[in-house]
Amino acid sequence: MIRTVFRLQGENVLGFTLKGHSGTAQSGSDIVCAAVSSAAYMTVNTLTEIVGLQAEIEVYDGYLHCFISESNNSARDLLAGFRLHMQELAAQYPAAIKITTEE
Repeated sequence: MIRTVFRLQGENVLGFTLKGHSGTAQSGSDIVCAAVSSAAYMTVNTLTEIVGLQAEIEVYDGYLHCFISESNNSARDLLAGFRLHMQELAAQYPAAIKITTEE
């Protein structure tokens, strides 16, 4: 299961942590893991390379953590969009993705 924790400040998402694998198929054929990974990496790369924010990032097999200490409209919109995307994936694959939040 992919466990996702969104870090909030009020209604604003300041970061997220993804842990685990969906287990819906073998590595390399798992569309759920591919969808989550692709969206997460796009979010991180856009925050750092396009929006230009500094981010605390940690990545290893089955783990991705991203946290920003400063935010702007672009970052808020991007992180809110990633959260919505993950919520939709979790609705489609409830046995593969669990989402929680923390302040």
